[in-house]
Amino acid sequence: KYGFNKSHSTAYAMISYQTAYLKAHYPEEFMAALLTSEKDNRDKIIRHINGCKEMGISVLPPDINDSGSDFTVPDRQIRFGLAAVKNVGVGAVEAILAARRQGGKFKSFHDFSERVDLRKVNKRVIESLIKCGAFDSLGHRRRSLFMAYEEIMNTSQKLRRAKASSQASLLEGL
Repeated sequence: KYGFNKSHSTAYAMISYQTAYLKAHYPEEFMAALLTSEKDNRDKIIRHINGCKEMGISVLPPDINDSGSDFTVPDRQIRFGLAAVKNVGVGAVEAILAARRQGGKFKSFHDFSERVDLRKVNKRVIESLIKCGAFDSLGHRRRSLFMAYEEIMNTSQKLRRAKASSQASLLEGL
């Protein structure tokens, strides 16, 4: 006696059971996965973060040195993912993570602007990262960093151009 609704209700029941098990036994990982799956929907992120608070799970702000692309779970807490920050695209996140893998953690905003590809990490991305507090762990105040970041970025770009031109002129001499 096959019935469309019977077979589907069994599958849904199985998925519901597995989901409830994960939420009960691995709440931080479950909520991090849920937040990652909804990272493009601000309203749902806010709702899920409130759900984390109700469950007693703290959600740490994004950090340029500790955050990954997605939401992660260090030490039974959820770390906000860089890709979920408004105006920060996947290309910018990949450039930041690649620079961090190559040279280790960023020591200052100057270090960040010198090592990261500023063609992918533009002003809009940096403004969003400053506003959300991603650079707070470097010891900079948001307001002062927001006032000085353009000048720091311009200086870094000039240094890169100077290095590139000195390499080209050295090769021309040979």
